[in-house]
Amino acid sequence: MTNSNALVQKLWNYCNILRDDGLSYGDYVEQLTFLLFLKMADEQAKAPYLTEEKRRDAASTIPKGMDWPSLLARDGDELEIHYRHTLEELGKRSGMLGVIFRKAQNKIQDPAKLRRLIVDLIDKEQWSSLSTDVKGDAYEGLLQKNAEDVKGGAGQYFTPRALIAAIVDVVAPQPGQSICDPACGTGGFLLAAHDYLARHHALDRAQKKKLKSGTFFGIELVDSVTRLCAMNLLLHGIGSEVHGQKLEDLPVVTKDALAGKHGEYKIVLANPPFGKKSSVTIVNEAGESSKESLVINRDDFWATTSNKQLNFLQHIFTILKQHGRAAVVLPDNVLFEGGAGETIRRELLKQADVHTLLRLPTGIFYAQGVKANVLFFDRKPAQEKPWTQQLWIYDLRTNLHFTLKENTLKRSDLDDFVACYNPKNRHNRNESERFKSFTYEELTKRDKANLDIFWLKDDALEESANLPAPEIIAAEITADLEAALEQFATIAED
Repeated sequence: MTNSNALVQKLWNYCNILRDDGLSYGDYVEQLTFLLFLKMADEQAKAPYLTEEKRRDAASTIPKGMDWPSLLARDGDELEIHYRHTLEELGKRSGMLGVIFRKAQNKIQDPAKLRRLIVDLIDKEQWSSLSTDVKGDAYEGLLQKNAEDVKGGAGQYFTPRALIAAIVDVVAPQPGQSICDPACGTGGFLLAAHDYLARHHALDRAQKKKLKSGTFFGIELVDSVTRLCAMNLLLHGIGSEVHGQKLEDLPVVTKDALAGKHGEYKIVLANPPFGKKSSVTIVNEAGESSKESLVINRDDFWATTSNKQLNFLQHIFTILKQHGRAAVVLPDNVLFEGGAGETIRRELLKQADVHTLLRLPTGIFYAQGVKANVLFFDRKPAQEKPWTQQLWIYDLRTNLHFTLKENTLKRSDLDDFVACYNPKNRHNRNESERFKSFTYEELTKRDKANLDIFWLKDDALEESANLPAPEIIAAEITADLEAALEQFATIAED
């Protein structure tokens, strides 16, 4: 098989057969993850991949009798029972093995289909001999298809790859810098940073080793998404599937990033989950349930709030090293919300160099009608004088309309932003129609230090002929109404 597209097609065609059995796209990608891992571990445990010493090491990682040959040797109900037990046992292991198999369950009820998936689809390929590009792209392709499945809701974990590529291009990571995504989803930011480093730098042996382990750190709240991320990273050559690793060495772990500081990093790239409120459902003795908002109380935060994005913004500041750099995707409400929002914006402008804001167009996320931005800032040491001198804002929203199918956002749509940002020397920038700068004084004088700034004339307001498509208008109205209702609900609670 020559390319990743053909591989994706082959894997995807089989998914359609399993869909008849009620398997969702997400379930299918998850089952593929388990089986691919076992097949690759089996390949890695044989020549030419391993020396005798490493072979013993690999064999000890996946217990005999729970490995790939043990699946190939069985059929019918016996296979189904054995597969179920295998998933259960491997989920108790440590290292990458535990990350990928934690709470794993078999969702393929028909043993004949499970057998066909194992023997005809996965066993036929030598996965380890495929280049990481082909393997990685094939898996990314599956994740993309899974994100497009509107009913499955997996889109919330998927940031447009064109946007990620542009963000990484302007942040321009350097070898040796630690890179974290505290809301990593399926690993898009970490992989783009990995590709950038491999493409732009002639890495020596030690640097390549560091790239495999000790450069990338992902935190994810949901087990099933962590495993997709772990597999995605593995297929791109990050992490190790055979050696027992300590928790702090793993490239991705499942935990609540907001619960506390989990390290300090040179670069943080993130698209925290949309949905403004953190809440937990409490069920009382009578069986009645009520939602309680999760207000995060942390000594290292500037303000206490239940707004998830504001908490992520504060959290990201705390996990940056001095002079560390961040790029964070945030919804519009973070730019203008009062109360805790204003406190956080004023503190961030003081204590960090908040230098660039990219206003994103609507229609690029799987969550409909989302209005989002990318905020770029650098953490600085404490001083009396505010660190932010100028905030440069690039408007990629006014008079620009994208959709997920007909007019998708491409990397070339961000070329002008990347050129204006000037990653080689961001202190040497020029204003343009879409790129303007605002001084610290101008920003802090605005009501509530509101950063929701625009200056271009919206053609849609001038002429009805320029209105976006009805579904875009409908999605935007829905998003605005939902935001308003949420704010009213907050006021009522208070």
